[in-house]
Order: sequence, then structure tokens, then C-alpha cells
Amino acid sequence: MPIPLPIDSVLPALLAALREGPCVVLEAPPGAGKTTRVPPAMLDAGYAGKGEIVVLEPRRLAARLSARRVAEERDEKLGETIGYTVRFDDVSSARTKLRYVTEGVLARRLLDDPLLRGVGAVVLDEFHERHLQSDLALACLLRLVRSGERPDLKLVVMSATLDAAPLAEHLDAPVVRSEGRRFPVEVTHLEQPDDRRLDEQVAAAVRRLTAPDSVTKGDLLVFLPGAAEIRWAQEKCAELAQHRNLALLPLHGDLAPDEQDRVLARWQQRKVILATNVAETSVTIDGVTGVIDSGLARIAGHSPWTGLPTLSVGKVAQSSAEQRAGRAGRTAPGVALRLYTKHDLASRPAHLAPEVQRLDLAETALELLAQGLQPRALPWLDEPDEAALQAAEALLGKLGFVTFQGGRFSITAAGKQAVRFPLHPRLSRLVLEAHQRGASEEGCGVAAILGERDLRSREGQGTAGPTGSSDLLELWDLLREARSAQFDQRRLRGLGLDAGAARRADKGRQQLARLLPREGPQRSLGLREREEALRISLLCAFPDRVARRRSKGSSELLLCGGGAVQLGPGSVVRDAELLVAVDVEERREFRPAGLGAQKRSGAIVRLASAIEPEWLLDLFSDDLTESVELEWQPARARVEALSRMRYQELVLEESRRLPNLADEKEAAQAAKLLVQAARAAQGAGTAEFVSKEALAGLQARLQLIAANVPDAGLSAPDAAAVEAALGELCQGSLALADLRSGDLLSVLVRRAGQGEKTEALLAKLCPESVLLPGGRRVTINYVAGQPPWIESRLQDFFGMARGPAVCNGRVLLVCHLLAPNGRAQQVTQDLAGFWLRHYPAVRKELMRKYPRHPWPEDGASAVPPPPKVGRR
Repeated sequence: MPIPLPIDSVLPALLAALREGPCVVLEAPPGAGKTTRVPPAMLDAGYAGKGEIVVLEPRRLAARLSARRVAEERDEKLGETIGYTVRFDDVSSARTKLRYVTEGVLARRLLDDPLLRGVGAVVLDEFHERHLQSDLALACLLRLVRSGERPDLKLVVMSATLDAAPLAEHLDAPVVRSEGRRFPVEVTHLEQPDDRRLDEQVAAAVRRLTAPDSVTKGDLLVFLPGAAEIRWAQEKCAELAQHRNLALLPLHGDLAPDEQDRVLARWQQRKVILATNVAETSVTIDGVTGVIDSGLARIAGHSPWTGLPTLSVGKVAQSSAEQRAGRAGRTAPGVALRLYTKHDLASRPAHLAPEVQRLDLAETALELLAQGLQPRALPWLDEPDEAALQAAEALLGKLGFVTFQGGRFSITAAGKQAVRFPLHPRLSRLVLEAHQRGASEEGCGVAAILGERDLRSREGQGTAGPTGSSDLLELWDLLREARSAQFDQRRLRGLGLDAGAARRADKGRQQLARLLPREGPQRSLGLREREEALRISLLCAFPDRVARRRSKGSSELLLCGGGAVQLGPGSVVRDAELLVAVDVEERREFRPAGLGAQKRSGAIVRLASAIEPEWLLDLFSDDLTESVELEWQPARARVEALSRMRYQELVLEESRRLPNLADEKEAAQAAKLLVQAARAAQGAGTAEFVSKEALAGLQARLQLIAANVPDAGLSAPDAAAVEAALGELCQGSLALADLRSGDLLSVLVRRAGQGEKTEALLAKLCPESVLLPGGRRVTINYVAGQPPWIESRLQDFFGMARGPAVCNGRVLLVCHLLAPNGRAQQVTQDLAGFWLRHYPAVRKELMRKYPRHPWPEDGASAVPPPPKVGRR
């Protein structure tokens, strides 16, 4: 006769609500008995119909133990009316009417039969954990009910801590509540954070709660993040357990069934159960009156690098902390010792965000598309994160599993094959590609290994073997060695392998091999060919993780999506220039107790696989682009063309050449770069390419013409005109040396207004020199803002009645008349007036000083002496 449980009193109300409508929400605390009493009550009420009732459990341990408990209470053999189906284990028969399953099993069943024929009712247990698969199942089942495709289907959603009101509103369903049976629990926290190792903290807490004067005498339940932490704590507590006659019992999902059953059995000794969060709600253990809570758990996430699922140690939410403490008050008053402070608890979120809003959605999207469903069209309790959904669709397209047409995504033939595997789409692509290339065994094995993330124990992960082409091939070899050793723990420990991970990976390999398509390559391959096929398959699975070594021998890798990572010291891929970064880990500083803040400290490639450049051309030619970029080379002071072959953003090859000036685009770009370099070379002026004096003289000449002969149509160059002229000079050139040998003044003259005629017009209106009567040619000096001027000895002007002029005679030159000693004797623009008014006195003075020089009385009509070489 089953013992009474708190849930029993609300079963009539639950069954009545199911008669009135398709959905019911049941809220009951842990230990109320909902998992083992509600499904059989529904079975007895006939809700299985001609089929069965399926109960969805978040963990394999809960599914197996719950089914066994129900079978025992009904005095039946497990596998008859009551059964369970989990990965790698199916205890059921054709007579099974009540089946406990894990989330992945229900997802597979929905995939094979979207109408879920043969199922009369579905119970979603522990829904408060908000696993992605639970949310997906709820959305798919609710769609079936609302669409009218399965109006007979009954749906019960059970939760321990979830606020039931939003869920009930979403389902348009009534809420049935069971208060449960609770005893007071005294909760204590640390006064200050403890910096000791977690296993040391646990040992101290166990010592405290098992002391003779301890307030609790029952069994202890210790919550730890994972199997590794459980093993370390077990080792640390072993001496204490022997001294105080304690039974140290691990409890986690990877244990064999008989080891899990030992925890639930009655013991003469006091039990100390070292458990993961499987003991929060999924399993009720009688006799526990003390809880030690590390405040940590392995929390589901996904790697932003690989997209693959991850379980990383993190702090539990406040709701989980309450759940854990409540386990001490199930059968009697209890105590809960938290290995963290009250302040730490207050800083944590009340609940973790639903997985549908924080996990990778590629596998979920593929499963839905395989059923002909668009992910956004489902009645989700909480909508999936849109950015994650878009990323998932982009990845599925990259893997060749979906196409986008007419505003909808559709699954391809390859996608339909991929969805058969209980894998992330990346790993499904790996398996399918390896199968098509004749490396099925390697593909299935490596996919199973990646599902475990690694086979190596903590001690075996730090060192690398000899240089090789792929870390995954090394792990595959280790798995084969483990199989040869029949997974003997001692031999595997010598290989640096985790026996549990190796055993699970091999089971996964076998399961994947059974799911392979029948068609495949006709010929068998040699070892080297199979290894190459596997490396190509890894590239197909991770096409967005291609990386290139920054330089030969460097551990820094440049990624095709941008950014850089470091190749881990444990990788054997030490020589390959091009590789796939299969598993990249964000390294964070994490205090051993898990109480400190995490800090990012760089990304490390744990697992890599070498590839060949031609594989990218064969498989992903659309992602290869060839570009030609012109750039300035300071060392050679010239423009050069850099040709690059890129895969996405990663440069695979590059070469240099001179730009092709016959190509208009390259010539224009080269000129632009040369102008920029010329500006930098000349600074604020143009002295690098023309003297300041020459430029100032040209500007003064043109200004003079513009002011006095405006109809000539010439203008003086301003800064912009000089810049434009420099740009024109750069056309057809590549180097600064070309500009230095060019003629910037000629370009400026040509651009002054009359094109090719400008030079002749400039020479006519403002010549550079003038011929004096004595045959001497003197330079005309042009200065902006001043009249132009010339200078020569006074005798050179004899015979010139009127001074020379420019601008068609409109501007007289200022004449500097020099004495024989070279000093200016007179400066005048009126030469005729000088001869008349000033020359007599000047003649008299100079005759006395320079009697040997000729001094005629009438300078205007005198014959000048011939010019002397070297004299002005």
C-alpha cells in the first residue's frame, strides 16, 4: 500500500480540471509526490486512451527512479505497464502505458511524428527549470491542441517554484496547488568569503554538521557543481568519514544505475550524499536533515565560438538556493549551511533566464523546420532571443541544411538527414560529411567525443603529444585505445583519460553509427585518406572557425571572422599555417570556492585541426574573394598594389606589384595616394617640388596681369589651385621621385586660364627679363603687392629715353640704377624724368668718383657701352 503523500489530496481536483479542458498547471513543492502520483492517477482515470501517457523529466536519473518508484507502488515489474526511455537505455514494452522520458527523447518522438499519435497525455515535470527542450515541447504540444490537430491531447505542466499565474494565462488553464509538507529549516551563511579550495570547505562543513554536539543527527546532502567536484570532495572527506563512521555517497547523472540506487537505500551508517543539482527537485531522499550548499552548479550555456552546448560552473539563482535549503526540512526540522555570504545571495538573480533566451538555437530551429514549422510561429511562453535565432538560421544556411525562399526557411535534403542525429547541427554535418567521404567510423567517433567536449582527465589535459595534424585525430586514437583496454579504469588513468567520458563517447559513437544513411562511398580508404577525410569534414562543420597562424611558429591565430586567439599549449597542431579552431575556450579567472568574480583573460584554442588552402576553394569558393588594394610604401616612397586572397576576413595569400596605370581605377587611386604622400612630404608648402621663390614669382606675375590686363583671362593660383596642380602632376606617376623630376610651375601656368596658350601669353605680358639698349638682358623681379623692378648699372640704361614696361605697356618697371660700385644710385619708375631732372647732379658726383667711366651729358640719347662679362 503506497504511503500517503501531500499531493494525494489535490488529485481529484486535477483530474476534474482535465475533464473540463485540455491543460492544467500543477504547483507543488519538492517532496509533495507530484512526479510519482500524478501520472499514474491520470493513467487510472483513462487519460492514456488507446496509447500511453508520456512524462517528461529533465534528467535521466529522475526518469529512471520515478518509473521504478511508480512500478514498485503498483506492485508491478518495471518495463511492463510502467517504463522509461532515456538515451542508451529503454526499459519498456508493447504493454507500457506510462512512460517516463528525458527531454531529448520527446523531441525525437515529436520529430518522427509531429501529431504524437499513440500519446493520450503529456506531463511536463519540473517545468520551473525552464530548459530549452521543455519550452519547445510546451510550444509544440500547445500548437497541436490549439490548431485542432489533436483536440483529445491532455497536457499537465508541473512546477515546484515557478510563479504559475503567467503560465496558466498562457495556457488558458486552471492552477491546482498542493502545499506539501514542510518543517522549519535553520539557514546559516558565511560571515566572510572563504578562499580555500571548495573540497576543503566541504570537509570543514561536514565536520561541523557531524560533530557530536551538532543540532542535526540525520543524513547530510551536499550540493556540488559536478562529478569532478564530487570526486575531489569525496577524497577530502574520506578520513573524516572513516573516523565518524559516515557513508560517503556520490549522486550524479553519470553514475551507473546500481550506484544511484545505493543513495536511496537505507543504511545503518549516517549518509553524506555528495550530489549535483539533480537532488534539488528531481529526486527525494528520505532522512536528510542537513544541507551543505556550495551555491554552485554546472549551468547550461553554449560556446560563442563553436555554438556547441556547454556546462560551466556558475552561481545558482536565489530560487535554487531556496530549493536546496528546503531539502533539509522534508521529514523533520533541519539545518542548511551555505558556503557563501548573505550579500552574495542578495546579489544573485531571483531566477535564471529561460534557456530559450540564452542558449544556441540552431538545433531547435532545425528540428522545427524538419516538422514544417517556422520557429517564430510557435506559441512560446517566452519568445526566443531574436539575435540567437537569426544566428542559428545563418549557421544552418552555412551548413547547407536550410534555404531561404519566399520569406520562409525550408529544410534541405541534407538537413532532413542531419536532424536524425541527436547532435548539434555542426556535429551532424561532421558525421554526414565524413560518411560521404568514407570515414564514417572516425566521423561518428569524433562527433561523440566533441559531444563530451574531451576524453582527457584534468591531469591529462595539460600536456600535448608529438606534433600532429589534428587534436581530434589524437583523441580518436585515445578512444580506440580505451576500447582496446575495455575501459579499464587503471589503464585509462595511465592514458590520462576520464573513464566515464570515454565510455559515454563510445556509446554515442555506436548510436550515431546506427543512424547513418545507408548510401555511402563504394570504395574503402586507407588510413591517411580517412584522416584527411575527417579533417575536411571538420572544416565543413566549422567553416566560420578557420584561422591562420600570424607568423611561422607563432601561437597566435587570426580568425576568419576577425580577431585573434591563442593556440593552447596542449594542442598537437604546432606546425600547420592554416587550421580550424574547433574548440575555443574563454579563459576566466575563477576563485576556487566559486565565490569571486570571473574575469576574462583571453581565448584559448583547445582543439584544432589543420586544413589545406585548396579545400576552401573546393568547398567554400563563395567565401573566397580576391582584392587589389593600393597603398603607400614609405620605404620605397612609391605607391604599390597589394593583391590579397581572403577567406571571409582572413588573408590567405598576398603579393606586391606596381599599379597598372593603364587601368583607370588603379591609376586614379594611385594618384590619390601619391597626392597624400606629396602633401606629407612638402609640409605646409611646396618646397619639395618647386622653390618658394619661383612659385611666389609666378603668383605675382599672374596677379599683375589679372589686375592690369583683365581681358587676358588669367588668374593667380591660390592654395587650392596649387593643390589641384599637384594632383595633376601626380596623374600617371607612382613615386615622389617622379614629382621631383616633374614641372609643377608648368602645370600651374597651364591651369591659369588659357591652357596651352597660357605660357606664351604670360611670356608676352609679363616676361621674365628685359633687354637693355646696351645689349644686356636683366631679370624682372615680380613681388606680390609691389611694382615689378629691374636693376643694372646706370650706363646700361644710356640711350633709353623711357623706362621699360610690362602688361602691354601699362605697368612701368621700377629701375634700380646702380653706380659702378654696385650700389643703387637712383630708384625710379620715371626714367625720362630722371634724365631731365636728376641725371646732371648724379653725373657730376659720379664723374668725380669714377673718372674712368663714360659720363655723357645726355643719357637719354647716349650710346651705352657694351656689357662686360660678370658685370650687371
